[in-house]
Amino acid sequence: MTYKVKIKLFLQGFIMINILWYILAILVNTRVLPTPIDVYLNLNSLYDNRLHIHILVSLYRVILGVGISLFLGVSIGLLMAYSKSWNKVLNPLVYFTYPIPKTALLPVAMLLFGLGDSSKVIIIVLILVFQVIIAVRDAVLNISQETYNPIRSLGASKIQIFRYITIPAILPAMLTNLRLSIGTALSILFFAEGYGTQLGIGYYILDAWTRIDYIGMYAGIVAISLFGFVLFVLIDILEEAVCKWKA
Repeated sequence: MTYKVKIKLFLQGFIMINILWYILAILVNTRVLPTPIDVYLNLNSLYDNRLHIHILVSLYRVILGVGISLFLGVSIGLLMAYSKSWNKVLNPLVYFTYPIPKTALLPVAMLLFGLGDSSKVIIIVLILVFQVIIAVRDAVLNISQETYNPIRSLGASKIQIFRYITIPAILPAMLTNLRLSIGTALSILFFAEGYGTQLGIGYYILDAWTRIDYIGMYAGIVAISLFGFVLFVLIDILEEAVCKWKA
């Protein structure tokens, strides 16, 4: 999918959402649901409310949490895929802990690691790392053994096989998982930043809500939506750079 097509889809979706939002706001006719025009006309005042600071703090937490999750998840996933012994040891642990709602552990994380960034990042890691492990392990195991035969017949080493066969084969799955991880991380962040912090886009939205600043609240929602879209676009750019064969 080319950039022009992606931009066209984004603009179509953006226009449709705003039309539906406007119609709903007119029908409901309440201060609780302002029109998108009212929200956009007040965006220039958000700089004074330090919205950019909240976005940067949330960006730091998301990037750190996703980065740690990818490092641990890819490492453990590869270990489980290449070692039957480790897979037997770790698979029951992953299978048991994966469906547990990790957000319930937020109070525990805050008690153990404080109210700052650490507890927020740890919750993100706890939720994301297991889905990364499963995605990487399954992607490696789903590579057909026949794919390895040509390069093995040429006398390639294990490192060369991993570099030229395994990594290209699992990259698309990893990038797809990265998209899902970012969406999940943003959802978690909104919940986690409502406790024990005064910075972050989640805190900004909840604070505006408690102050009955509905314009600011919806502006924060728009900001976090655009924030997620920008990260998705960056992943698309990365995918086109490292997965050129897909074109």
